[in-house]
Amino acid sequence: MARSKERKGGRLREIVAELESQANPENVAGMARYGINAKNTLGVSIPRLRAMAKRIGTDHALALELWASGIHEARMLAGFIDDPAMVTETQIERWAKDFDSWDVCDQVCSNLFDRTPFAAAKAVEWSEREEEFVKRAGFVLMAALAVHDKNAPDVRFRGFLPLIAREAADERNFVKKAVNWALRQIGKRNRPLNAAAIASAKRIRKMDSKAARWIAADALRELESDAVQGRLARR
Repeated sequence: MARSKERKGGRLREIVAELESQANPENVAGMARYGINAKNTLGVSIPRLRAMAKRIGTDHALALELWASGIHEARMLAGFIDDPAMVTETQIERWAKDFDSWDVCDQVCSNLFDRTPFAAAKAVEWSEREEEFVKRAGFVLMAALAVHDKNAPDVRFRGFLPLIAREAADERNFVKKAVNWALRQIGKRNRPLNAAAIASAKRIRKMDSKAARWIAADALRELESDAVQGRLARR
């Protein structure tokens, strides 16, 4: 048992050392300009992290250790290598509470959480949470499910639309952009949902909120575009 723990700890140290060897302060500065939290951030690119994840393979125990390290890129890597079949609701809640940057939130939600059986329920539950990145995570899950869950019925996504409208007046940048993202992805799923999302956006546009008007205008611009309408017509 002790040797097993030692091997696992050694692997964690090797991966952290590899991440640290690729640290790029210029990248960190650039990321900060896009609203990414620079705390415990090394500046390792997503393509490099994905290449590492491919080499490492699926490893739930290692993912937990990487997350516990608190290193920005290690946490994204954890989301890439974790096994969704082994993720518990307790883990999801614990990781969501740790979200402190939109990129970690988005990568973990759209590469791991959306493949767990808790995804739809957490999208609903988190959509009304007060913490900025937990609320964002709820809407990122809606967007990710709209893209990745090919077999989900339309009724699930129709049920998300009132939640999108309810939270459209949240002026916080990272929340409103995720609300907009969810609305657009639902509206691109198929023609019936496109019509439902457009109708929802038009109702949101009438709200007395700068954030809501931006969400609606941006969504309508895409959902009513010739490109989206043509693509849906060909399906």
